[in-house]
Amino acid sequence: MSQGLRILLRAGEPVRRQGLAAILEAAGHSLVAESPDVVLCDLTSGALHPGEAEAPVVVLSDQVPRGDPPAGVLPRTVSAEQLDAALHAVAAGLLVRGPGGIPADGFRAAAEDAPPLLTPREAEILTLVGEGMSNKAVARALGISVHTVKFHLEALFAKLEATSRAEAVAKGLRGGVIEL
Repeated sequence: MSQGLRILLRAGEPVRRQGLAAILEAAGHSLVAESPDVVLCDLTSGALHPGEAEAPVVVLSDQVPRGDPPAGVLPRTVSAEQLDAALHAVAAGLLVRGPGGIPADGFRAAAEDAPPLLTPREAEILTLVGEGMSNKAVARALGISVHTVKFHLEALFAKLEATSRAEAVAKGLRGGVIEL
């Protein structure tokens, strides 16, 4: 199970704020007023996302947010599981965009071959593999078994439709899933 994050929640609509707070707390995250790991902003149409924040920003919006691109952009209809995965990925330094592209009502469509949203652990393992680490070295670095690393790599190969470690890393880099 993943560790909960400290989330600064910004949402203008009180009902929406309560709903998001319940989702975040159910996922094991804590809401904070300062020193967050991630800032989650629920934006209504055309609103500006906070420019400079004290942590990476994930924006929930039905339209393209104006201003500098945030670390994460997801549609407001995102599932609780997708939101949790995105928050962990952004906290780990990754960029996140909505699964299957962004809704046609204002967002640019993603490429047909865009990779699916990876779990934070899968992204972490793919990054370490991209840095040239062996399965054994990845297992040691993450404190998990070699068998678990192989399990995650098999899942990555299936999600990315890759047949080798090099192809998985290349697709992850091209799709913006990881950065080296």
